[in-house]
Order: sequence, then C-alpha cells, then structure tokens
Amino acid sequence: MSHQPLPDKSTSIKIAEMLLSIGAVKFNPTKPFIWTSGWHSPIYCDSRLSISYPEIRSFIKENFAQVIRQHFSQTACIAGVASAGVPQAALVADVLELPMVYVRPTPKAHGLENLIEGKLEKGQKVILVEDIISTGGSSLKAVQAVRATGAEVLAVLAIMSYHFETAQQAFEEAKVPCISLTNYNYLLAEYARQHDLSENLMASLQEWRNNPAEWKNIETIS
Repeated sequence: MSHQPLPDKSTSIKIAEMLLSIGAVKFNPTKPFIWTSGWHSPIYCDSRLSISYPEIRSFIKENFAQVIRQHFSQTACIAGVASAGVPQAALVADVLELPMVYVRPTPKAHGLENLIEGKLEKGQKVILVEDIISTGGSSLKAVQAVRATGAEVLAVLAIMSYHFETAQQAFEEAKVPCISLTNYNYLLAEYARQHDLSENLMASLQEWRNNPAEWKNIETIS
C-alpha cells in the first residue's frame, strides 16, 4: 500500500495550521537546516511541541484514534517509535483503552537489554505511531523489531510526512501502509497563505520535496 495522507483534507489543513501556529514548523530556504543525512532542508518540523498544547494534542490523538477505529478495528496494541512517537502512542492507547509498548532505536545497554518495552504477544495486531516520516528508516526499523516478536504490524501512523518518493517505495517494499495526518504539501500551502512568497521561492520549496538530496538553497527571496 502507498504512503499517503488521510483523505480528509480539512483535517490535514487544520493540523498544518496548528503546527505552524505554535512554531513547530519553520521554513528558512535561504539558511537551510542540515539533516543528519547531510541533506539541506528549507523546513524544520518539531511535532514534539504539540504535546505541550492540550487542544492540539487532543485533536491529533482523536484523529489517530479515528483512523484506527475506521480502518484497523482489529488493532490489539499501540506501539510508539522512540522517542517522539512514545507520547503520541500513549495518548492514542489511552483513548482506545488498548495496551501500549514502545520500540527503542537500539536495545537497552543494561538489564534485560530490551528493544521493545512493554508486553507484546505473538500474533498481536499492532499499530505503530510515529511523529514524522522522512526517509522512513526509523519507522521501518521499528516494524522489523515488532515483526521479529511474531506480532503483526497493521500500519504506521504519523503526524506529518514529507512524502519523499524513497519513503513511499520503502513502505511498499516492506508491505506496510503508512498514513499521515498531514504532509509537506499542506504545510507549504498554509505557509504560503500566511506569507507573500515569490514564484521563485515557491518553486524552490516545491523542488526540495521532489529532490531533497540535490536541492540547493536559493540565495535571495524576491
């Protein structure tokens, strides 16, 4: 299944508005942010900020819960991808009154050396909750960890996705659907609505999503 946003456009727009309103999303095409991959990015998104705003975190958790009720009603456990997906998973699990676990990026260095914290049973149907999907690497690593226990991953849910083609392909190859509440296109559209952006700047911001590895920041905003 493809990597796609919710079909409810109004929800995606509202979450984009919310993230921008609290400063969780910043655009800076002339002085781009540098990702760990080395990519230059005109956008930085820190959806962790949403947990500090009760109205926003409630809206997000209710929409996660709605997706699960409508499309994955057989879900038996919610798993958070550490660290940013953990509070979101806890909120969703509480709404749905379901068990919760979380998946570490690497096994704990002491004690039982757990990779997954909490009780996850073989055959259990699991929804993985993430904050942001970029390349999909951390999410798919968590998918593998859950599958290794004998549990089944029904889908990965995220607050926001950049909708990179490489991520779409990776999720399709892993045979796991990935659904985001909003995405880069909605964030950019809302940002453009709030600011007077030139055609040159808009084209540059759109090109980044299409080819982030090769994108170069523009020198001036006209």
